[in-house]
Amino acid sequence: MNALIGTYECKVDAKGRLLMPAPLKKQLAAVLQDGFVLKRSVFQPCLELYPMAEWNLMMQKINKLNKFVKKNNDFIRRFTAGVKVVEIDNLGRLLVPKDLTAFAQISKDVVLSSAVHIVEIWDKDLYEKAIDDSVVDFADLAEDVMVNVNDDDHGLS
Repeated sequence: MNALIGTYECKVDAKGRLLMPAPLKKQLAAVLQDGFVLKRSVFQPCLELYPMAEWNLMMQKINKLNKFVKKNNDFIRRFTAGVKVVEIDNLGRLLVPKDLTAFAQISKDVVLSSAVHIVEIWDKDLYEKAIDDSVVDFADLAEDVMVNVNDDDHGLS
């Protein structure tokens, strides 16, 4: 699957459904029939929407953990807490379960943000706070994270 592109704003209806924006739905067209996994983010107060193939890749990695190590079992339990299999219906809507809505503090306004091969689902106000440059200096963050990437074929050095 190609990397997903874009950040989209939408609204959640009274039943907890959000209408998948057309450009994002188009990018996910090849995997719509397989379904998705929706889970709590590890690091942020948002949700992560995994296409089923991406979820299966993640589970293959997690399955390699030695389950006779307590930390590994604790991690697996916490990582999979609240995980739900979800589908996008014929009208292009995704139902966000109430427990996950509560975790991500989702109100009416939502941001769907592509994160390589998954989609993050944020309450709009929390998303704006998370990307606020006054809290984290993005230039310093980029340098710290990307310092060891050396891919001259793609203009990164």
